[in-house]
Amino acid sequence: MTADGTKTAVSKPMAAQRAGNGWQERYPARLVPETWPATTQSRDQVLSLMRVPPTQAEGHHTWVARKRGAKAILQWLETFPGATWQDRWLASPAPRHQSGSGWHAEIIEWSRAGMHQVSRKPDLSAGMLTLLTLDVIRPSLDWLITRRSRRIREMMAEFRDPKGYADLAEVAGSDVWTSRVGYDARGTIARILIAKGGTVRDITVGDCLEFRDAQMSFQSRTVRSASLFYSWLRDLGLFPPDAPPNLRHISVRTGQRTPAQLIDRYKIQNEPIRDLLVSYLTERQVAMDYTSLDDLSRCLGLNFWADLEKHHPGIDSLHLAPETAAAWKQRFRTKVDHKRLPDGSMVEYESPRLSFVPVLTKIRAFYLDIAQWAADDPARWGQWAVSCPIKESEVSHKKHERQQKARSRERTRERMPVLPLLIRTASQQAEESRARLEAVREAPAGGSFTVLGETFIKTTSTRRADPNNTTVAYDSTGRRRYLGSEENRTFWTWAVVEFLRHSGVRIEEMLESSHHSITQYKLPTTGEIVPLLQIAPSKTDEERALLVSPEFADVLSVIVRRVSNDSGAIPLVSAYDKQEKVWNPPMPLLFQWSVSGENLSVSPTTIRKALNDVLAATGLTDSTGKPLRYQPHDFRRLFVTDAIMSGLPPHIAQIVCGHRNLNTTMGYHAIYPADAIEAHHAFIARRRALRPSEEYRTPTSDEWDDFLAHFEKRKLSVGTCARAFGTPCVHEHACVRCSMLRPDPAQRQRLVEIRDNLLDRIAEAEQEGWLGELEGLQISLSGAEGKLAQLDAEEDRRAAVVDLGMPAFSKAAVHTADIGGPST
Repeated sequence: MTADGTKTAVSKPMAAQRAGNGWQERYPARLVPETWPATTQSRDQVLSLMRVPPTQAEGHHTWVARKRGAKAILQWLETFPGATWQDRWLASPAPRHQSGSGWHAEIIEWSRAGMHQVSRKPDLSAGMLTLLTLDVIRPSLDWLITRRSRRIREMMAEFRDPKGYADLAEVAGSDVWTSRVGYDARGTIARILIAKGGTVRDITVGDCLEFRDAQMSFQSRTVRSASLFYSWLRDLGLFPPDAPPNLRHISVRTGQRTPAQLIDRYKIQNEPIRDLLVSYLTERQVAMDYTSLDDLSRCLGLNFWADLEKHHPGIDSLHLAPETAAAWKQRFRTKVDHKRLPDGSMVEYESPRLSFVPVLTKIRAFYLDIAQWAADDPARWGQWAVSCPIKESEVSHKKHERQQKARSRERTRERMPVLPLLIRTASQQAEESRARLEAVREAPAGGSFTVLGETFIKTTSTRRADPNNTTVAYDSTGRRRYLGSEENRTFWTWAVVEFLRHSGVRIEEMLESSHHSITQYKLPTTGEIVPLLQIAPSKTDEERALLVSPEFADVLSVIVRRVSNDSGAIPLVSAYDKQEKVWNPPMPLLFQWSVSGENLSVSPTTIRKALNDVLAATGLTDSTGKPLRYQPHDFRRLFVTDAIMSGLPPHIAQIVCGHRNLNTTMGYHAIYPADAIEAHHAFIARRRALRPSEEYRTPTSDEWDDFLAHFEKRKLSVGTCARAFGTPCVHEHACVRCSMLRPDPAQRQRLVEIRDNLLDRIAEAEQEGWLGELEGLQISLSGAEGKLAQLDAEEDRRAAVVDLGMPAFSKAAVHTADIGGPST
């Protein structure tokens, strides 16, 4: 319930979220006093203050309409009890009309019933705006948010606080001040002044937070100036140093939670178990960073105990029955994923959980820690010391690490060959977007222009001092294109790809890089000055410096020119550390951009979306046929692989990447089959150098022709001749008789025909009495039948299953020995 009796529509989750961040307690909003000078004046005194504005853009008619409407509103308010105009306003039904226009009907109906001059809605709106500007009444923010006015900004700046608005205009800059987002931000400041009173320099952090809450409570449209007005006030130096950096993410970025808040996210039903988990996290908190603490609370609270309470209601002991522990492990071994089918429907399917072994390890450590602590402090931990339901063999990391390395190397081998295409696509998109942006800036408002074979029509802007100062245009299909935003996204996509592939840093290290990170180093040997990129401590809490290559230096220079303002300085921006859940101090970050007139750091989510967009433009797919996806960490693996393949020693790559263990660096290195082939080839070359040189002399042309002719003549009609090179045919090409003939199973029928032919010739020789030829034919017949028998034996050998058997121990241990005691 607001001060004027209206009821706000605050959802429970949103209210709890706002209460959880603690900003409202630290920075309360100003309270509206019961009385102030303007609201205690008489009607005639209020009307006498309505002087003609110095700028007569509206003319005398507008001034008369305002005075007529204000007089009608004051006469209507006099019918309600109260000592001030504010009291009468709160007693009237007007504050309860949230539609923004219902209060007009109340006054019009009153004027008709009381034989007064019937008021018109435009006059009442103009009169109300005048009363608000003169600070006669102060409606609630809820009431003001639902009311639209085109003149509220100009009138507040002209009558209430000209100096304050002039200072804001200087801070914002002429371009942003006259833009659409600047227009909305000025309206927000005007509404805060109307509701709270005072001037611009009287606005507090709590006032801004209260307006943000009121705006979100009614779920109004997302106003693009939601945080810009706050940035203007902050840049004026009105807020303390520990105030929120901006309001854009204040509802979701709540900062670090206590162990109790971390566990309470999962609504543990059993109170003693909940207290135990909180106590355990409190003990471990000292030696852990916040990211690890958050992950541990998720494992114990969500993955372990909340799942047990869901499937085993009433469970109250850490001592799990074997069947209960086995059922939990089986459930946790898999996870449920969702897939969208071509027809738009969603299906569920189970897939293995990759974090199964790490989570089991954390839970096993939880049981073992309690058992160890119970020995030191039995009064506190003794009742919870029970046997661990997870065996040591179940948390073996060897198989898990092998699988993880295999997946990592497969990703690297799949993405390394297509990296040049990704780089070209990102660069091409950035160049094309820049060309479109330059073309739309040169085109007049409402005119058409053609760039890169596309025709656009530039829109007109009514909210800017210069109507031509817009980058919005319609393409040939009629689609509205924000060419300035497109150029902004494509540039930072290119910058991300280039930065990651040249440096191999983690994504959080890239986003924390500032202008101060670019340093130089003078080589002590040659005196040459080389650029360095200083990487702030992140995962390993160790600072390191990277040598900047000439290509990387060009990328950094382009980024610095991009983010520098007109004076050449890089604006200071506060970035939110998603791992530690804290706001970093303002720094000249390299990865920052202007969003709705406000300088903000580029978020990791934006980077991942940008990578997906440029990959979609390439049309690349993975081994399963799905669109290929790059994660920012993939560039780190590609960097390590390329560096080691190019000859960088692994221990140097470990230092460059900031790894504590060399095995981690080698795990990033994806070994290609070509590497093994080249290494084997080098081994053969070294071994050849140790052999007699005569064995490796270059053969002559005649020797090479003889060598090739030998292998060409080895192919026969029924098989292959297996005689060695340089040996003569001992059977004078009677191949069927030769033992060196290797028959081909595919030529079996030909051997059968040869055998049958030999049988016919033998019968003829016996009939004619050709005894000399009969002996040779029988030798050939024996050879043909031997080759057929050889083929049959080979086929039987392949088809037969040989049982090797398993010898008994008594048969294997055939020798025994008597071992006597020591000799005396």
